[in-house]
Amino acid sequence: MSTPRRHRWVVDEPDIPFAMPVLHEDAAIIVIDKPHFLATMPRGMWYRQTALMRLRAQYDDPDITPAHRLDRATAGVLVFVRDPAARGAYQTMFQERRAVKTYECAAPLRPASRPRTGTVRRLEPPRPFPLERRSRIVKTRGVLQACETPGIVNAETYIERAQSLGHAADGTPIARYVLRPRTGKTHQLRVHMNALGLPIVGDDLYPAIEERASDDFSRPLELVARRLEFADPLSGERRVFTSQVPLLHG
Repeated sequence: MSTPRRHRWVVDEPDIPFAMPVLHEDAAIIVIDKPHFLATMPRGMWYRQTALMRLRAQYDDPDITPAHRLDRATAGVLVFVRDPAARGAYQTMFQERRAVKTYECAAPLRPASRPRTGTVRRLEPPRPFPLERRSRIVKTRGVLQACETPGIVNAETYIERAQSLGHAADGTPIARYVLRPRTGKTHQLRVHMNALGLPIVGDDLYPAIEERASDDFSRPLELVARRLEFADPLSGERRVFTSQVPLLHG
């Protein structure tokens, strides 16, 4: 009798050595504080070491489903639905952008550059920040980087610069930035910050692709989904969740 074939993820998948705290749970949803490097759901080489599969194992519940997603590189507040009857209500809420998302990142402390395309509008001139960045972002399937192209705007981000966070290892002054996306294009925050000449610390895609081992957790992307606020689609109750994941320079 032949031996059953083992899935690649069983033998090759690295362990993600970071905890995944639960911020809130009730009969309908589970809200977690996702660490860096943990994918939201299975994709490519990642299966067991994803937020979804960890939760299903932890709660012994195969019905748990993500209400929205965060990139593997991004940490912070992430909502999952545990009640199948409520799944549509929560997923629709995120699809219709009725949830208010606030991110924080660490990036160079210097004046913003003028992007090659799109617009930058200072909201409190002559102060350089806050500003509104608008552009057209296109992500081609199979291509790692998204790019900005001329055309109808499909990505908008509010960007505020907060306090200094000291210096990076190479001596570059670093600051904390508050980001509020008004749209949800792939890699939007990373693309917009890079286009301003302010690439997020630890970014392995922008401005250039860096090859890193799958078990190299030494340089996380300094981007955190810090706060999530919405009116619960079932009860109408105001919900506010805040990530405790620190920016490593703060």
